[in-house]
Amino acid sequence: MRILLTNDDGITAEGLESLERIARTLTDDVWICAPEHEQSGAGRGLTLTEPLRVRTLGEKRFAVTGTPTDCVILAVNDIMGEANKPDLVLSGVNRGHNLGEDVTYSGTVAGALQGMAMGIRSIALSQSMTRFHDEVVPHWDTAEQFGPGVVRRLTEADWPDGVVMNVNFPPLPPDQVSEVEVTVQGFRDAGELHGVKRTDLRGRDYYWMAFRGKPQEHAPGTDLRAVADGKISVTPLHIDLTHLPTVSTLKRVLGGAPPKV
Repeated sequence: MRILLTNDDGITAEGLESLERIARTLTDDVWICAPEHEQSGAGRGLTLTEPLRVRTLGEKRFAVTGTPTDCVILAVNDIMGEANKPDLVLSGVNRGHNLGEDVTYSGTVAGALQGMAMGIRSIALSQSMTRFHDEVVPHWDTAEQFGPGVVRRLTEADWPDGVVMNVNFPPLPPDQVSEVEVTVQGFRDAGELHGVKRTDLRGRDYYWMAFRGKPQEHAPGTDLRAVADGKISVTPLHIDLTHLPTVSTLKRVLGGAPPKV
């Protein structure tokens, strides 16, 4: 099995080191193509208005001046070549979880989505944290202990094209994690993400995006609830955002000749 690794925290991220150790429990054929600099929150962004530069860091290891989506596209189509097309794309291990609506702007999930779009089975992995201060060290050992088994089970499972797996490990040491739960995507209360207004040294206002982090009660069966309960969450995601019930409703009021009023 040939595995391609990417992430959104950047080529030097500790989580990418953890992901490589996870991947090497499954195969010796591991390729790495990750952003030169952190791309958290990049979502499925593509770099279209400036050139992309690729830096070779070693055998099968490359850094790209772009997004996780850029990295997967370049790796599969150009760097690795047709003869070395990967069998699996692993994206992560992200520093912090990707749960609920996070998945729509997560660069980690985007890397997996691009692999899926190119016909490759893909899994996003994230290690949840209680706080994001620099002195807080994530439980990478939790992801590394359980990641190989979870990934192996997923690769052995039957899941359709057009689906990616989103795996989130709870912010606990390995000996406190006893369960895996297959979940659905949850949603937080509105207003969780907001801008913090500050003033620079020249007296001009600017904003820093932040999470309020207020306590919330999440529905059972969701990814948010599972991680809050100390479980490993595995959520199958797909890119079809169509809300089918609304399609049926709209067909009763729209269709045929365009309305003139």
